[in-house]
Amino acid sequence: MFTHTEIWSALDRLAQAHSTSPSGLAKLAGLDPTSFNKSKRRSASGKNRWPSTESLSKVLSALGLNMEDFAGFIEGRTYAARTAPLIGLAQAGDDGFFDDSGFPTGAGWEEIDLPSGHSEGMYVLEISGQSMSPVFRHGEKVIVAPHSQVRRGDRVVVKTLEGEVLAKELVRLTESYIELHSVNPEFEGRLLARKDIAWIARIMWVSQ
Repeated sequence: MFTHTEIWSALDRLAQAHSTSPSGLAKLAGLDPTSFNKSKRRSASGKNRWPSTESLSKVLSALGLNMEDFAGFIEGRTYAARTAPLIGLAQAGDDGFFDDSGFPTGAGWEEIDLPSGHSEGMYVLEISGQSMSPVFRHGEKVIVAPHSQVRRGDRVVVKTLEGEVLAKELVRLTESYIELHSVNPEFEGRLLARKDIAWIARIMWVSQ
């Protein structure tokens, strides 16, 4: 059985492996950003507080990991560095750069290091514009998983058949249309017909 210290240390290592903080992990999972803060790990009386199974599950789901992966962090194992192609948002709108599932094709892309658990079959997209601010800011790099199933509430990258590329939050997905929300209230959401969409891919993580 794992100890209180081992579980929290594993969460810290998980955050470090993804170039963020425990607060960043909580935010990604849709939790209160203070959920994993050191001040929350013990009560005022000094009694141990444990992360809930639900909160751990949300974090691992957001990262595309499972409990076996988390056990590796408890045991002190770390990911080996790998690389993934880095694409600019303007390039993403160009014809011929992506296959039908939204993965970049060809060679000559700049490469960026990622944890091995998030590199195979994924790529990195550099955000431009402010429609996803303050969640994703101009210049930040998001890890995109073209083959991951998208769900309501996911942050996604969508490319239309006209070549427009959008980074937004998925509100609704039906057989006929998708509804997208801009996190920044200064930008309007979008309602797109499914027949006008080339592909949609899930945003997994942000690399500063």
